[in-house]
Amino acid sequence: MNPLDATKSGFLACIAVCTFIYTFIYLKDTLLEDPNEQKFSGNTAECGFYPDELCSALFMGKTAAFKIGNVCQNTYRPETFNCIQTPCNCSTVLKNLHFITRPLSAEEGSFSLAYIITIHKELEMFVKLLRAIYMPQNIYCIHVDEKSSEDYKAAVQNIVNCFENIFISSKRENVVYAGFSRLQADINCMRDLVQSKIQWNYVINLCGQDYPIKTNKDIIKYIKSKWNGKNMTPGVVQPLHMKHRTQFSYREYVRSGTSYVYPTKNIKSKPPYNLTIYFGSAYYILTKEFVEFTLTDARAKDLLEWSRDTYSPDEHYWVTLNRLNDAPGATPNADWEGNIRAIKWKDQEGTTHKGCKGHYIRDICVYGLGDLQWIIESPHLFANKFEPATYPLVTDCLERRHRLKVLHQAEVPIEDHWRFQEDNYFNMKLNI
Repeated sequence: MNPLDATKSGFLACIAVCTFIYTFIYLKDTLLEDPNEQKFSGNTAECGFYPDELCSALFMGKTAAFKIGNVCQNTYRPETFNCIQTPCNCSTVLKNLHFITRPLSAEEGSFSLAYIITIHKELEMFVKLLRAIYMPQNIYCIHVDEKSSEDYKAAVQNIVNCFENIFISSKRENVVYAGFSRLQADINCMRDLVQSKIQWNYVINLCGQDYPIKTNKDIIKYIKSKWNGKNMTPGVVQPLHMKHRTQFSYREYVRSGTSYVYPTKNIKSKPPYNLTIYFGSAYYILTKEFVEFTLTDARAKDLLEWSRDTYSPDEHYWVTLNRLNDAPGATPNADWEGNIRAIKWKDQEGTTHKGCKGHYIRDICVYGLGDLQWIIESPHLFANKFEPATYPLVTDCLERRHRLKVLHQAEVPIEDHWRFQEDNYFNMKLNI
């Protein structure tokens, strides 16, 4: 290499290094531009006060933060949870995993929610979800897929054993995507919940790749303000392009670690009672009275049996029953109302969102760092889908922000173990 080329190469390398340093300093300076905001001191790693400063920039949509975040999330691994693979003293579980241990306001204490959580993998994501939505006045039914590993089942049981208001469903299903077993898993939990001594007002169903955007207090206020006594089952009359789901008979295939739903050539009979079939979300928020109705009403029972060999019956069952005029809490004239779940669907790219910054699975976005601003600006209560093994910083940022919001809303003295960390370096202008 001649001296001129060597000089050029050195000059370009110097520019690249300087650009990165300038970008990082700009990112930090932007986060600290408020003169009243705490000035940080002490030794900082290249990633700053990780992850708070970086999360703040990501929530603000700063382009530089995405690039730095991708480097930092590969350098800093997520926390490892003790007491989930091996049994621990329950007081240790509560403190080490930062569970809230008493109602944070009188309003929340007098309005109990029931949760159904269906899980089959990613234990640490389940813990993150559970501790985010956990309140001692609520009740939680956990459906663990029958085909999950024994180690996974045992680890979930270790956590559940420490709580009087969390239990494993009494009957487990081999859940198949888009199969009847997914609907049956929810119903199994509902049967257990209505027998519980804990009185609850509404039930919400979640899966292991969901995470809350709103706090427990926010959720209650939303239910009371817009849906008091009503059920949320977003959906419309079944469109023509969805009719194949209920016109032909489907079967579940489960064998040797493989499971799927496949169509047959058999044409189904008409729905019982000449019911109008609707199509909607598998996610719902239902009153206890409506749940009792679905478990006892003849139409609900017959529709359930008729739905046994349909495709993804959880996307028509709840919304169809909730459109019946005489169902408790029914909303006969509703359509897609109800801000339950924020999802980036691939076919809605360019309309409801500007694309997935992570990657798509079954046309649903697995959120990446560039999706964080969209998530927190969403009016929905929960978001789906998260994959912390691939994008660990996404869930780290969301749960730190969520816990700060929870503690800021608390109307009782805060206990030390409720905090994820002693010091907070979030940009407090982010409406936390």
